[in-house]
Amino acid sequence: MKNVVLASTSTLHGQAYMEYLLPVVKELFNGVEEVIFIPYARPGGISHDDYTSRVAEAFAVIGLKVRGLHTFDSPLSAIQNGQAFFTGGGNTFLLVQQLHALKLMDALRTAAESGKPYLGSSAGSNIGGVNMQTTNDMPIVLPASFNTMGLIPFNLNPHYMDPIPGIPHMGESRETRIREFQVQQPLAVVGLREGSWIRVKGERVTLEGSESAKIFEPGKEAYELSPGKEIEFV
Repeated sequence: MKNVVLASTSTLHGQAYMEYLLPVVKELFNGVEEVIFIPYARPGGISHDDYTSRVAEAFAVIGLKVRGLHTFDSPLSAIQNGQAFFTGGGNTFLLVQQLHALKLMDALRTAAESGKPYLGSSAGSNIGGVNMQTTNDMPIVLPASFNTMGLIPFNLNPHYMDPIPGIPHMGESRETRIREFQVQQPLAVVGLREGSWIRVKGERVTLEGSESAKIFEPGKEAYELSPGKEIEFV
């Protein structure tokens, strides 16, 4: 039974890293001795070691041990034998490029589908969808494939933002870009705002957290989904 949390962000404004998610993390990883952290997205170019240390410090508050995937002699064996996984945010192109290059995407999918707890934030949540093509990130590298794990049968747009009235911004809104994507691929997309996450337990998929999400189904008007509601179009 899948046991997955896909969060829009790791950190809310004015809070410490992972602070708002720690109760969720504690529940998700109940009974786990060590979480394998996947640091490949490298926000701001941070090193794998420094990124892992940041996560280890945050998780120590709730008594969880963390080890970076990059420290294993065989990352593939680490995923196959690990208890639980957390993929951090950063650049989704870089994350997906690394996972495909190291032949880890399928192994991570298999682990998560077998019931091993999986936590993603931002880029780490993007890879829970069907593909990464609704990310907001710059294409700083070229992955071998845009396909990701498909733990949910739709795509995410983490950090989703609505247009701000009165701001003289002439670029495309997030909604415009999502609709451009759906012309090419008739795939549903969930605009996931800061402070919210997708919870997957088995085949049940719900929206959790403090904010509503904006749901984009191909050929339909976008609509809001309240926290606590099941994502029923799946």
